Amino acid sequence: MCGRTACSLGADNLRRACAYRDSRGRQRQPEWIRAERYRPSYNKGPQSSGPVLLSRRHLQQDADSSERVLMDMRWGLVPSWFKKDDPSKMQFNTSNCRSDTMLKKSSYKGALLQGKRCVVLADGFYEWQQQSGGKQPYFIYFPQTKDAVAEEKEGEEEWRGWRLLTMAGIFDCWEPPAGGEMLYTYTIITVDASKDVSFIHHRQVRAGGGGLQAILDGDEAIRKWLDFAEVPTQEAVKLIQPTENIVFHPVSTFVNSVRNNAPQCLAPIELGAKKEAEATPSSKTMLGWLKNSQEGSPQKKENDLPRWTSQFIHSPSPKKTSADILQQWLGKEGQPAAKKRKA
Repeated sequence: MCGRTACSLGADNLRRACAYRDSRGRQRQPEWIRAERYRPSYNKGPQSSGPVLLSRRHLQQDADSSERVLMDMRWGLVPSWFKKDDPSKMQFNTSNCRSDTMLKKSSYKGALLQGKRCVVLADGFYEWQQQSGGKQPYFIYFPQTKDAVAEEKEGEEEWRGWRLLTMAGIFDCWEPPAGGEMLYTYTIITVDASKDVSFIHHRQVRAGGGGLQAILDGDEAIRKWLDFAEVPTQEAVKLIQPTENIVFHPVSTFVNSVRNNAPQCLAPIELGAKKEAEATPSSKTMLGWLKNSQEGSPQKKENDLPRWTSQFIHSPSPKKTSADILQQWLGKEGQPAAKKRKA
C-alpha cells in the first residue's frame, strides 16, 4: 500500500506546477481553496493533509467542469454516510483503495459514482522493499526532463521545475452529525505494480495489502479523470492502469519515521555502504543549506553551494538522469543515477 509521500513545493509554486488548458484552450492555473491550510512536507503519512486537484463544479454547480481547483484534504477517506461523531473511530483503513474493488466497496462506490474524482499531488512517493536485514525504502517519481530547473525566477509564469507525480484518487465530504465544518478527505487508488517496480512491491497503491499508486501520466489523463460531467465513471476507470513511466532510487531509513521531515528523506543514497553512518561536516553543511534553501528563504546562488564529493556508486553519465535533476532540485551537487529495472 502507499503509506508515505512527499510534496515540498510551496503553495504558489504548486499552483504554477499544475497549470493546464481549459475546455477553451486557455492556459490556466488552478485556484487555491483554503491555501492557508496547506503545509509542504518531505514525509507525509495517512491522516495528514495533502494537496489535491478537483473540478470546480464540485464546489460551484454552474462552473465549467473542466476548470480545476486546488484543495488541502485529509488523507484517509471518511465516507459521507459515516454516522459517528469522530472520524478517528473508523474501524478500517481508507488511505488506499484497490482498483479492482473500488466499485464494490461501500466506502468508495458511492463517492466514485457521484463523480468525486481527484488527483493527488506529490513530488513522489516512498515504498519499502523487504530484505533479509530489514526494509529498504525507495523514492519513486516521474522521470524529469533535462530542462527542469532547481530554482524558479520570480515573475516567470511557465513552470520549469520539478514535474509533480499525479495520482488518481477519490474524495468525499463528511459532515459531523452534530453539525460543524465539513471535512474533505481522499483515498489513493492502487493498481498492480509495473514490471519496473514490481521487485519493490507487487501491487502499484492497495489497501490492506501490497500495491502502488495509480498514476495519471499526462494532462489528457488528468483532464478525463477530473471532468466528471463529460467523462462518465465507466470511462474514467479505464484510465486506471499500471505505468512504466517512473523512476526510483534508494533513500535513507531516515524516512521511516513520519516525524522526520527534511530533504534528507528523499535524497539518493548508495546501497551497500555502511548505512546510517554519522553525519560528516560536509553532509551537515549540505542539509543545513537545503533547509535554508526551501521556498520563502533568500535565493541561493550557484557559488553558495557547498562543494562535496559524490557518495553514489552509479557511474556518471553524459546525460542528465532524473536523480541528477532531483539532486539539482534539492540544491545538491552529485551524479546519482535513477534506477530503472529492465524488463
